This record gives sequence, C-alpha cells and structure tokens, in this order.
Amino acid sequence: MTPDTFGPVRMPGPDETDGALSRGWKPLRGARLSLVEQLIAHVAELIGNQGLRPGMRLPSVRAMADAAGLSRCTVVQAYDQLEARGLVRSRPGAGFFVCAPPMARAVMAAPSAPLAPVAFDTLFLMRSMFSAPGRGAHNAAAGVLPPGWLDIELVGAAIRSVGRTASSTLLSYGTPHGYRPLRQQIATMLQSQDVPAHPDLQLMTVAGVSQGLDLMVRSLLRPGDTVLVEDPGWYLVCGLLRAQGLQVVGVPRRPDGPDVEALGRLAQRHRPRLFIVNSAVHNPTGSSLSAGVAHEVLRIAERFDFLLIEDDSFADFHPGIPVRLAALDRLRRVLLVGGYAKTLGGGLRVGYIAGPPELIRRLVDSKLLSGPTSPELGEQVVHRILAEGQYRRHVGRLRERMNHTRSRCLDQLEQLGCGVEPKPPAGMFVWADCGRDSELLAREAVDMGLLLAPGVLFSPQAEPSRMLRVAVPMVDDTLSWELFTQVMGRRS
Repeated sequence: MTPDTFGPVRMPGPDETDGALSRGWKPLRGARLSLVEQLIAHVAELIGNQGLRPGMRLPSVRAMADAAGLSRCTVVQAYDQLEARGLVRSRPGAGFFVCAPPMARAVMAAPSAPLAPVAFDTLFLMRSMFSAPGRGAHNAAAGVLPPGWLDIELVGAAIRSVGRTASSTLLSYGTPHGYRPLRQQIATMLQSQDVPAHPDLQLMTVAGVSQGLDLMVRSLLRPGDTVLVEDPGWYLVCGLLRAQGLQVVGVPRRPDGPDVEALGRLAQRHRPRLFIVNSAVHNPTGSSLSAGVAHEVLRIAERFDFLLIEDDSFADFHPGIPVRLAALDRLRRVLLVGGYAKTLGGGLRVGYIAGPPELIRRLVDSKLLSGPTSPELGEQVVHRILAEGQYRRHVGRLRERMNHTRSRCLDQLEQLGCGVEPKPPAGMFVWADCGRDSELLAREAVDMGLLLAPGVLFSPQAEPSRMLRVAVPMVDDTLSWELFTQVMGRRS
C-alpha cells in the first residue's frame, strides 16, 4: 500500500489512536442500533470531525474490543463495513487506516437528515424513506412494520430450509409465471376466500405489489388514458400514473368504500380505462369495502366498460374474510394484486396478480420484457412459510399487537389535539386531522429530523390538506413520538 493511497501515512502510537477512538465511549446495550452499527457511527463521526485523520491507524481488533467491552467478532464486522463504505482501508499485517479525501470526504458529505424540498412530493418522500440507514430522518412515513414486530426466526428458518433442499433450479431464471408451488399455495388461499384463481391460468407472481401495479399500468394503458383512483389514496399510485403520462381523476373515499354516486358521474364524464381500488383495510383510512358498495362499483364498471385493479396490500390485517371485488366478479374484469412484504418483511419482494386468463397472459409477456422472471429464492422462502402453516398464526399475532397499539396511538393523538373520525377499525395507519396544513407540519418535521406523510400526497389533485397519515407503530418509537409531539406543539 503506497502513501498516495492514504495521504501522508503516519504511524501514531497506540495511546493516540486508542484514546481518540475508544476512551470514554461505550456502546449502549438494548438500543435501536446494533452494537456493530453503534461502533460504525462512532468511528464515522470521529472521521467526519477530524478526531481521526487520514493515515491514522485504528486500534487493533483486540484492543478495540477490550476497550469498548465488545466481542472481537463485533469489531471485525464494524471495521469491514467501514472499509466497504470507503472510510478506512485494511493493510495486510498492519491493520486498518483512515482513508484520505476525497473518498472519506464524499462519504461524510451526506446530510444527517433530508432537507425539505421545494415540492413535498411522492419522490421526495420515497427517496427519504429509503435513504441510507443512519443518514435519513426518523421514518414515521413508511408503510412497513418495524423489524421488532416481524418474526425473523420464521423467515430465517424458511431460508435455511430452502437452502438445505436447494437444487440447481434455484440458480436458474425460473418461470415467467412464477414458482409453481407458490402459485398453487396462493390459489388455495384465494379459493378458500371465494376468489376463483386457477394457479396456471389466472395467477402470476411479481416482485411485490408495487411492481405488479407498474406492470399492469404499463401493459394495459397508454399515455393520455384516464384512470380513476380513490381520494384519499396511496401516494405511490398517483405518482406512478402521472409518470406514465396518464390523466388521474379522484373518486371520494367513504368509510364503506368509494362514493358510488361520484363514481357514476365521473365514469360517464371521463370514460376511464381503469379504476384502482384498495378494498380491504384501505390505505390511509383503514376502512373496508361493504357488500352493497362493491356490487354498485361492479355495476358501474360493467356499464362504462372499464377494468378494476384491486389492491390487496393490507388485506391480511382485516379481522376476517373481507369483501372483495375479485370474489364477486369471479375475476372477469378485476385484477387482484397482493403480496407479503407488509407481513413478512420489506426485503421479501414477493407478490402476485390474479385476473382473467387473457390479461394474465398479456402481463406475463410484459414481465418477460422487463424481468424476465421473478427471483425464485424469495418465492421459495414464502412458499415454505405458507406451506408449513405458520403464516396464519404469525398474521394473527401481528393483528392482535396492531389492534392494541392502534388504540394507544389514537389516545395519544387525541391528547395532542388531533381529530380522528371515523376511527380506523383495522390496519397500521391512522388518518388524522392535525388542525393545520399538514404539508407545512411535515416540512417542520423534516427540519427536526422526522419524516411524516402529509395529506397532500394522498390527494390525486395534490390539494392542501389538514390530514396526516400516522403510522401506528410510531407511538412505540420514543424518539420519533417525542419529535412528533414537539412539532405538533408548534403553532404558526
């Protein structure tokens, strides 16, 4: 390794580096960040404020472990990840050294929290949600459960089981329709809920609900077409449709589903090609479709000849079998899209589309041009979980915990002066009236290091709103709730 790599390399004594790095610092046991992440953050901070300068050698693994009360394995993992980030470099036989600019400077240049943009739009929210861990705002806007709510042992056991029985097919592309045993398992589940999905003719897999929606929009629509969406409705849907050059028209959402009188008028006026509906455990209100409204939606769709996409993302949080358009319609003009990221973990990008055979064939062809297949490893893992019968019990535990937490969240929101009416009967969100423009509130929150989802994002016309989507688990995140309480305490 040459001096040019690190800048002017100097070899400080052990007291200098050990003191700069570990004296007075101890990891916090039981914190949100793991011990590895805490050590990485500590070293990165010292590099950023020049407490550790280019060319300085880090303490040996053993010295660091002894000083901080960590295992050597923890220190090795932290040093390896610091090297992967370009902050340090290993020198065989000599140890780890701090990198010189520009590599370290470029890594440290990332802000500690995202800056509020000119437009608080879908892309800003999603970029901020998926920023590097430890560098973004505290995320109270994401539609996923915290890791502590999920069953890592359930997923880990399935991964190990798939690994033990892996064959060469696991390394191949798989099939465009998706892993057939998984399709059979999903078909069995849907048929038990009166959705007549044939595993080979009416079912395909996708890499999550988001990819499924994107695939359907690109395959079934052309720029300039009109699409009806719910108002309020999932912000990703509106962002996706606008990006494809489509005309987006909102249909008011009521506690029992879309406003069917408004739907009829809008369908007659705009002659849409498609209506995207979140029937069960609606995002963001938590309400579900009633049978009467469902029948009227199907009648209007038939009268004006448009297709229906039914987003089933949160249906597993419904306390029973929900009313589904796909069941009533028998998959004639309805495409049902669902997945397992919400209940098993965001990293398992496994979803499915059920629909008419001719549309499934068309979607599979489109998938071939963009995929060309779904990753089979994740599909085999999800199949193993479903096939072994553990999924239902896991979801039941999630629902029970969510119900208790949602009750506490509603109480806390009421104490902060937020109005919630009607109260959500299910799901992981509360659609709350925060008493003022929620976009301004969200901008203030970003400046404080908290990411919120204001109502303007859930409006197809991006209209100002006092509504705010509050993720129920935020009430258990002490720091995020403290920040939320502070920003709610401000009054412009």
